[in-house]
Amino acid sequence: MKTAFKVLPEGLYCPPGDFFIDAWRPVKNCFITHGHGDHSRWGHQQYYCSKPSVPIICHRLGEKIKVKALDYGEKIKMGDAWVSLHPAGHILGSAQVRIETKNGVFVVSGDYKRAIDPTCLPFEPVECDVFVTETTFALPVFQWDDPKIAGKQIYDWWQNNSQNNHPSVLFAYALGKAQHVMAMLKQFTDQLVYLHGAVTHLAHIYKEQGIEMVPFLPVSDKPKNENFLKDLIIAPPSAAGSLWLKRFPTFRTAAASGWMQVRGMRKRAGHDYGFVLSDHADWNDLIKTVQQTKAKHVLTTHGYTDVFSRYLTEDLGIKSTELKGLEAATEEDVG
Repeated sequence: MKTAFKVLPEGLYCPPGDFFIDAWRPVKNCFITHGHGDHSRWGHQQYYCSKPSVPIICHRLGEKIKVKALDYGEKIKMGDAWVSLHPAGHILGSAQVRIETKNGVFVVSGDYKRAIDPTCLPFEPVECDVFVTETTFALPVFQWDDPKIAGKQIYDWWQNNSQNNHPSVLFAYALGKAQHVMAMLKQFTDQLVYLHGAVTHLAHIYKEQGIEMVPFLPVSDKPKNENFLKDLIIAPPSAAGSLWLKRFPTFRTAAASGWMQVRGMRKRAGHDYGFVLSDHADWNDLIKTVQQTKAKHVLTTHGYTDVFSRYLTEDLGIKSTELKGLEAATEEDVG
């Protein structure tokens, strides 16, 4: 079967439709799977994305970019290809790109997860001939529990710290993970949480799109003569070890990430606690997803590409190869 993809210096290119997907250099036409910075970059002449992604991408890249917003499932003609976007379950607005040509149906997953997340639509399995899958956590050691367990653990950790007059600083990626945590906490409390500035703007975008979360304010709104001894503060991982933390005397820290599944990662991060919470599919869900697509050929990218490709071929009898050349895309999402 002829492939619908080429890896060019600009990124993943679809010759039949004359467009790129998540290109990392400026191109004429680019479909964006979601708003993380390693997938949505500045400089494209025309952006295509899901409607919920538009305010996120415009916030990060500027209001002047030219964007065409698509409903999930809406088909548009691009050259000799029909293209549509389908929910990926990764973050708000995340999408898979389905491409239909005379040579078959091709799906690029982008980043995705299968667990239910109250901040975005669930992943939609799309049958295809060729499936491009991410492999961020494609090792058997990565197997997630129900995210609700992590939500309750985070709440209990916060309350225990509060009883002992310790501010609780939780490091979570500013786009997606932070809002995921805030939505899960809504099940247990209506207590106000405080946010790092990098998280605040994105949380407002989620709120404006109707996502229910615990109430929040930026840390800067609290008078400097008041402490945070009973509070939960959510900050991006980049804030760890920064002078910004001096605002919170006797603070305790934790991180929410799939990487917390590995004990060595927790130690190296230097946090007091680690919560296993990922916005990517784990080992079992990657396998389940590949099987549900019924793809005849699976291309692996972004992560443990060789391990997963070899497993699909040798153990499951599914033709699979690594999609090489996309390693230049820096992974901004921390898991």
